[in-house]
Amino acid sequence: INYNSKAEPAEKLAEEIRAAGGRALAVGADVSKEQDVERLFAQTIEHFGALDILVANSGLQKDAAIVDMSLEDWNTVINVNLTGQFLCARAALRQFIKQGMRPEVSRAMGKIIHMSSVHQLIPWAGHVNYAASKGGVDLLMRSIAQEVGELKIRVNSVAPGAIRTPINADARKGDAEKEMLKLLPMPRITCTALPCTSMAG
Repeated sequence: INYNSKAEPAEKLAEEIRAAGGRALAVGADVSKEQDVERLFAQTIEHFGALDILVANSGLQKDAAIVDMSLEDWNTVINVNLTGQFLCARAALRQFIKQGMRPEVSRAMGKIIHMSSVHQLIPWAGHVNYAASKGGVDLLMRSIAQEVGELKIRVNSVAPGAIRTPINADARKGDAEKEMLKLLPMPRITCTALPCTSMAG
């Protein structure tokens, strides 16, 4: 479990997983920084011994009209949302190739799920940095999938609408959430993500 600024929720989740009989590790790392990503993966491999699946879920928003958006806010969003997913995917792919095929674990050498957004396709005022980053994630995923498919590494992305997280707190005020839910065809992301991580294929 990777976190950047808030260790407590990640540590709590890791403890819940361990209490339920699973194995978990929480590691603080800024995925927009190459050295942090290398340390994150090194600690993960040291703890678990191998890597089966990467869920690249880094993301943040710094919304503003384009005429008011600072270069710093543009760069921050691109660096976390897009560069962070590139760095994590690259590290995962290197580890998958190093490990090779493990038929007792999966028919795939490894699996990557990129978390994108409906804004990879749908423009939204005030979201130029966010939408650009998510459009980049989509083509990042497609390009990686084409490149490593022959190695039996499976690469997919999930592009959800608004999710009930702090980043979308304003969208849940009053009747806003009820109206927004009418636009979502699939109520649960897990219905989409789980097949991407199955042992088959």
